[in-house]
Amino acid sequence: METNRQKKISRLLQKDLGEILQLHGRSWFPGAMLTVTKVYVTSDLSIAKVYISIFGKEAKEIIRLTEMHGKEIRKQLGLRAKNQLRHIPDLRFYIDDSLDYIENIEKLLKE
Repeated sequence: METNRQKKISRLLQKDLGEILQLHGRSWFPGAMLTVTKVYVTSDLSIAKVYISIFGKEAKEIIRLTEMHGKEIRKQLGLRAKNQLRHIPDLRFYIDDSLDYIENIEKLLKE
C-alpha cells in the first residue's frame, strides 16, 4: 500500500517525466510518441518504476532507447525536481500494455 508521500512523489515524477519526454522525445525517439501512464515509487524512494505507453514504433526498441538515455532523463528530472526532492530515484522503464489488455477483453466479450 502506497503512503501519501509516495503518491505525491509519483504524481510529481509522472508530470515531470511526461514533460521531459515531450520536449526531448522527438530527438531521442524519432517516429514514436511516448506517454507516461503511471509511476510507482518504492517505499524507500530509491527506485521509480515508470510505465510508458508507446505509439508508432516497436515497444521493445523504444524501451531500449529509454534505458540508453536513462542518465540524461534522470539528469533532466533532477534539474526540475531539485527543490522538491533530496534524492532523485533510479528510473526503471516498463511497457504499459493495459490498452492491449482492454482491447483483448473487449474482443473476447464481443464473440
